[in-house]
Amino acid sequence: MMADKAPSNAPEWSVSDLAGALKRTLEEAFGYVRLRGEISGFRGQHSSGHAYFCLKDQSARIDAVIWKGTFSRLKIRPEEGLEVIATGRITTFPGKSTYQIVVDSLEPAGVGALMALLEERRRKLAAEGLFAEERKRRLPYLPQVVGVITSPTGAVIRDILHRLEDRFPRHVLVWPVRVQGETCADEVAAAIRGFNALDPRGRIPRPDVLIVARGGGSIEDLWGFNEEIVVRAAAESDIPLVSAVGHETDWTLIDHVADRRAPTPTGAAEMVVPVRVELMAGVHDLARRHVESVFRILERRRSDLRATARALPAPDALFAPKRQRLDLAVARLLPALSRNSRTHEARLLDLSRQLSRVSPVARVAAMRGKFDAVGQRPHLAVSRSLVQRQEALKQAGQRLVVARDTLLRAERTRLSQSADLVRRVSERLEPALRGQIDRKAKRFESLGQLFDSLNYKSVLARGFALVRDADGQPLRGAEEVMDGQALVLEFADGTAQATGGRGLRPKVHRPKVAVAEEQGALF
Repeated sequence: MMADKAPSNAPEWSVSDLAGALKRTLEEAFGYVRLRGEISGFRGQHSSGHAYFCLKDQSARIDAVIWKGTFSRLKIRPEEGLEVIATGRITTFPGKSTYQIVVDSLEPAGVGALMALLEERRRKLAAEGLFAEERKRRLPYLPQVVGVITSPTGAVIRDILHRLEDRFPRHVLVWPVRVQGETCADEVAAAIRGFNALDPRGRIPRPDVLIVARGGGSIEDLWGFNEEIVVRAAAESDIPLVSAVGHETDWTLIDHVADRRAPTPTGAAEMVVPVRVELMAGVHDLARRHVESVFRILERRRSDLRATARALPAPDALFAPKRQRLDLAVARLLPALSRNSRTHEARLLDLSRQLSRVSPVARVAAMRGKFDAVGQRPHLAVSRSLVQRQEALKQAGQRLVVARDTLLRAERTRLSQSADLVRRVSERLEPALRGQIDRKAKRFESLGQLFDSLNYKSVLARGFALVRDADGQPLRGAEEVMDGQALVLEFADGTAQATGGRGLRPKVHRPKVAVAEEQGALF
């Protein structure tokens, strides 16, 4: 195949030669230009002192660079979203095969459209109180579960997991979302609400704190986190939320509504969990201090005890006065006991002499003499009392018998009179009731006859028919019947279906007229 190709005399270029030629061509063709555009992707000065960003409008963008020496001489400093007029020269950067403008001066041209929209939205949400400090909650000191809302393929999630593993390993739930593009806002809002909808006792544990994270980017890249749906979802979250969107210089609306803002995703991981080693060191330090304080207290108590023991008197000095008092009491006790026994002995002899004069034997003898003097008088008095009581009871019984007989006779008389009255009333009531029933029966019979005479079914029994339409309404004349109308004919023994038709009225024969007049007289 190589042999089939025709030889060419076109010169060969090296990559560096071609890049240099393009650079010279572009610089010679344009030279210095003035560009109007919106600053995007500005992150401040690089560590080298240079500044890198982009200038953009509705449909295009161009890289821009301000060298360190030029940056210090600028009248205005570049800011994200600021619309400016930049003066500089167009050149290329061969290392990336891109063209750029090297800015020599900047002039303000107004605030960019995105920044104006962002400021208007910020004022609106702030007026609703979504950014108020009193709404923000404290983060849990040591969460059991950490929820992370970010892209599962970026470096952000790896930085967060690595930082959590270093500080204090926790259970992490990742809700994957797009962190850039048209669906970014809807996915982030759905993730926040989805984490809040989890049941704390469900199979998937509910997080104790949420981290919404994304790496750095331009204002267009971060615009999904400025959408109102994301801000309102973060404000409605019952779970404390940490915003870690972009770098430290990047601010989005979710940063204002979040409970805490982290400058970086790694900083967010540091906010939500403490350092386990530091906690363990603190606990060990507290335990050591506790043991040392206990030893110091014990030693101080021992010193106080020894000082108190030295201040106490000797045991012999304490018991010597008590022993002396005991010896004196023993010496006085024996004579006192002897005197007490003699005193009680004399008193006992005196009491025995008094008792002999009023002894029980003498008192019993005196009482026996009195009883003998009374004799049979109590027995006689009781007998007389019993006889009197029996006589009184006999008289009361006779009076009760007389009263009972009188009461019985009066009741018999009253019952006889009541029976006569009932018999007379019943004799008058039966004819009256029978007459009332006969009158009601005759009236009922007459009403039945009147009903039969007025009932249209009796007319049907004599050969007539009742014509109704399909709705059951009676038709009283031929003019009410329409052609093809469904009719219902009711006879005495049932109903029949018919179809109406209009035509000439037939001639009426005289015999039938006579019958009709005879039948009409019934009505």
